[in-house]
Amino acid sequence: MTTVAIVDYGMGNLQSVKNAFEALGATVVIAREPEAVRSAAKIIVPGVGAFGDAMATLRSRGWVEMLEGEVLQKRKPLIGLCLGMQLLATDGTEGGPCAGLGWIAGAVTQLPGDAATRVPHMGWNDVTPSPQARMYDGLSGAQTFYFVHSYVLEPADRRDVNGVCCHGRPFAASIEHEHIWATQYHPEKSQKAGLQVLRNFLTLT
Repeated sequence: MTTVAIVDYGMGNLQSVKNAFEALGATVVIAREPEAVRSAAKIIVPGVGAFGDAMATLRSRGWVEMLEGEVLQKRKPLIGLCLGMQLLATDGTEGGPCAGLGWIAGAVTQLPGDAATRVPHMGWNDVTPSPQARMYDGLSGAQTFYFVHSYVLEPADRRDVNGVCCHGRPFAASIEHEHIWATQYHPEKSQKAGLQVLRNFLTLT
């Protein structure tokens, strides 16, 4: 049974994420302190809210150093969800320039909105996966996932993008970078397709 640690930095709906992984048979630890992730095989970084506030919290509570050690050095698989995906970027623009974790080269920018395209992007939308995306194993063709966001990560290397959605313009709905995965949507709220994504993450080595 896989043990996963959900990083609790005060900016995520942890219970729904916990419930989803437990439904898949995982042992779930809510990691309220950085040391709590050491015993886990895999790490989840969820999140809702502002990029700058999230990064300030991660830095002040010692999460950045711990995550770098566990994920970059020990190479534990990690998945970032929604804001957790954006935090992987080099920098963000929400509320002014702010450095991110810098694990995925690229910037987080705001989705354009107008009378026909409302921002925040909220609700169900289709994601078209790349043909060889491991994240979408067991799923056939475009799938519908649940989104709530105003900003998106634009990876510098498009090879990191494994799923694309369109809201006003195409954007990266998900990424795979070796053992680091992330989704802009909420797989824990996306029914069968979302659970399959999380199930695939549990098999990632």
